[in-house]
Amino acid sequence: MKILIAADMEGITGVVNWDQVNPSHAEYARFRRLMTADVNAAALGAFEAGADEVLSVDGHAEGCNILVEELDARVRLISGSPAPLSMMQGVDETVDGVFFVGYHARAGTQNAILDHTWSGAVANVWINSILVGEFGLNAAVAGHFGVPVILVTGDQTACAQTTMLLGDLESAVVKQAVGRFAAECLSPQLAQQEIFTAAMRAVSRLELGDIPDPFIVDLPAQMRIEFVASDMAERAALIPGLRRDGTRVSYQAEEMLSAYATFRAAVDLAG
Repeated sequence: MKILIAADMEGITGVVNWDQVNPSHAEYARFRRLMTADVNAAALGAFEAGADEVLSVDGHAEGCNILVEELDARVRLISGSPAPLSMMQGVDETVDGVFFVGYHARAGTQNAILDHTWSGAVANVWINSILVGEFGLNAAVAGHFGVPVILVTGDQTACAQTTMLLGDLESAVVKQAVGRFAAECLSPQLAQQEIFTAAMRAVSRLELGDIPDPFIVDLPAQMRIEFVASDMAERAALIPGLRRDGTRVSYQAEEMLSAYATFRAAVDLAG
């Protein structure tokens, strides 16, 4: 059994502000170590429950956060950016299940640590009229290959949004957000025990076939991106095939990988 751990940083144990996830700040060194420990806890739970192979992709910023020298020696790490599938690099038909570790709620969410969707430019994104965050976009990429998301870790709001969209997957709440920059945090020891236990349950349920179906979107996918400013939409609309309406752009994609690639290009162009 092969598990992909797709790791972000805002939902990692103890993280409550941007300094802690910013490589240029002194606080960052502490929290990349905690990110590595959260990934290790998820991997250990997967192995203990019977996984044969664990691959992790570093999905925060430039993808150079997880400390490879402190990673479980059995885990292979995809690091660096850009990669063809970005935060979901490594997913394909050989993967049996995906863990979302360190995830955050979508932009504009109340009581959610560092809520955003991909970048500060994006206010909202919809797939076929379904409002999604990064968890939805990335789950749809996994769904393209028929792969389910079976675990999410982060604050209570990120976990709730992910399960609301994807179904009754396992979750590990490592902090209770009371605002965008404040949360009641578990100690690393308790948080990582929660992650380990939830990962074990997730893989055990996967073996039993007791997990939600993959998030497979209806095709062609109708995509809509709302930016925070009109000039951002103006720049994004330079991509052929995108239609602009004020601060929003929309387009149609014949399959999810194209939809994902166009979304990434539009956000990069928008700045």
